[in-house]
Amino acid sequence: MTATPHAIEIYVDADACPVKAEIYKVAERHRIRAFVVANSFMMIPQSPLIERVVVSDGFDAADDWIAERARRGAVVITADIPLAHRCVTAGADVIGPTGRPFTEASIGMALATRNLMEDLRAMGEVSGGPKPFSQKDRSAFLSALDLAVVRLKRAGFGG
Repeated sequence: MTATPHAIEIYVDADACPVKAEIYKVAERHRIRAFVVANSFMMIPQSPLIERVVVSDGFDAADDWIAERARRGAVVITADIPLAHRCVTAGADVIGPTGRPFTEASIGMALATRNLMEDLRAMGEVSGGPKPFSQKDRSAFLSALDLAVVRLKRAGFGG
């Protein structure tokens, strides 16, 4: 399957995505194609709307596949800040798994914060990772994804 110019499509950076089930529900409800992109085989529902894309295990292969297809009318789901930046720059709607939207106005600060935290971890100043994923995060994500799809439909993109 290939992207349709005026269709809404969802691209999922799937390797560590905790909200795949929610994405599948939204894709089915709105009749939107979702591309589940990973470096290895992943189980997905049997649906003509949901396509598994297995890329090579090369560095950033999944990110590159998604970024090459990011455009206005696409919704990208990722927690990867550099990928989010590439996709926002291409015009896509980008949402993190916690429901946090990445926009032109917020992506610069997100990149700066990511880089700062990376430096602090490298110096041993900060340890640990993100807080545990919660039901509140799941709910916020579902709301953000639904809102993005509705906004794109109102802007003239089809499901």
